Amino acid sequence: MEQTILHHMETVRSITMKSIETIREEIADIVPEGFNNNIRWNFGHIAFVQERLVYSVLGEKMSLPVEYENFFGPGTKPADWQGTPPTLKEICSVLVVQTERIKGFVPERFSDKLPTPFTNRMGISFHTLGETLLFSFYHEAMHMETIKRIYKNISN
Repeated sequence: MEQTILHHMETVRSITMKSIETIREEIADIVPEGFNNNIRWNFGHIAFVQERLVYSVLGEKMSLPVEYENFFGPGTKPADWQGTPPTLKEICSVLVVQTERIKGFVPERFSDKLPTPFTNRMGISFHTLGETLLFSFYHEAMHMETIKRIYKNISN
């Protein structure tokens, strides 16, 4: 079962990777009317939250660049950014490396209990690494849909 879950993670991430590779840098920072964030924020947020839902919830050190939390953490938005965010190419690289790290980290740990339950913004509590990892796939897909909506809005 663990191999099936890891394969699903790779499938979800491959969809994300195909998308990020098609976005031109010059449109990545447009925040269309009706949106709080841009395409760059959504890709960076996917990376940040995946890291949090695999490593941070277990009390492990996250391996993302420190600035990812300030740029892409929950509740952040481009209007508040101070400094220059990572390029799409840099975020792409982080996503590729992250997938490989997770594939090496999670086997045999799906049932590991979290030191404290993780409760998301919807009030859903997770108690094991497997639960948070599986939720991260939903989260990634949700943000991919937002990226598609932003891209469609920009293209029209």
